[in-house]
Amino acid sequence: MTDHSEDSWNPQTALVHGGVQRSHFGETSEAIYLTQGFVYDSAEAAEARFKGEEPGFVYSRYANPTVDMFERRMCALEGAEEARAMASGMAAVTAALLCALRAGDHVVAGRALFGSCRWVVETLMPRYGIEATLIDGSKIAEWKAAIRPNTRLLFLESPTNPTLEVADIAAVADLANEIGARLVVDNVFATPLLQKPLELGAHTVVYSATKHIDGQGRCLGGVVLSDKEWVDEHLQDFFRHTGPSLSPFNAWTLLKGLETLPLRVRQQTESAGRIADFLAGHRKIARVIYPGRPDHPQADIIARQMKGGSTLLCFEVAGGKSGAFAFQNALRTVKLSNNLGDAKSLITHPATTTHKNLSEEARAELGIGDGTLRLSVGIEHGDDLIADIERALAAA
Repeated sequence: MTDHSEDSWNPQTALVHGGVQRSHFGETSEAIYLTQGFVYDSAEAAEARFKGEEPGFVYSRYANPTVDMFERRMCALEGAEEARAMASGMAAVTAALLCALRAGDHVVAGRALFGSCRWVVETLMPRYGIEATLIDGSKIAEWKAAIRPNTRLLFLESPTNPTLEVADIAAVADLANEIGARLVVDNVFATPLLQKPLELGAHTVVYSATKHIDGQGRCLGGVVLSDKEWVDEHLQDFFRHTGPSLSPFNAWTLLKGLETLPLRVRQQTESAGRIADFLAGHRKIARVIYPGRPDHPQADIIARQMKGGSTLLCFEVAGGKSGAFAFQNALRTVKLSNNLGDAKSLITHPATTTHKNLSEEARAELGIGDGTLRLSVGIEHGDDLIADIERALAAA
């Protein structure tokens, strides 16, 4: 007989039922516990709760029943022992990086990072005596060359924002283990459905739940997933005392988003692949970068560590900034927005939005030109999206 216990659920089932805690009312949808604090049956019970001798909640900045359900469901999806949900993706990234670092430590990070992530690594950490080295994350030789005796943490995005560069997570994880460091992976572009960093050897995974996990442009959120020992020893106190906690209402919204995540990502990935193939043959497109195409620079790594090509693609429009702007302004179905992972297709010009604070030289180093565009594919019909893109290219 097939085992149908919770531990053996497929992702589609875990994302509907995982982590549910029903009240005595037996509600179908998860309850929203909009409360700051909790009451106790006695002074003795309060003392035991604060000592950790009795299970239960103390204060919603530390933990909350609705937030706990979201964390449990994310653990079931990711295959993690423990999680902490936070108010935004950047709160999650910052906590994951800083909670175990001290002055004198050294961090190596892939240089192709979201602008705010790069600011934390390049600007914030050095203010507190934490050294950082940025390298080409797609080249394992550069990771090895950057290692110092005081290297304590390695950090990467894969695929990267916005040029969809892919790092060999298993190889970087092996290097981290060799030197006794931890590897933190921002897996937001791949989603936990298309890539499992923990299975590849990473120690900690972070997400902006604002993106695919919500998936409908409603709220902010973030989550850090790792082993229980590291969360208890390092992340928990940082989280508890600095206060980046997730709103219970946002946690409930994210729970609803997780229920449809597989359906949305499947449709988005299928359409993204079709659009990438269409653009690759168009005379007004200088280049297309999509992890699902065989011409991707790291296609061999993608075949080993990803289950699909992602919901995003990057392409270069002929004519530089003016060509890119004319194309964007001619779109009707695809909307202009710097967000991603939404049910609606969204496009942005990284050089003037998400990566505008980088120098021209730094953008060039990352492959972000004046004509570079990042397209986050939504759940609209692929034919309608291609028609909109084709018409906009003709107008541009």
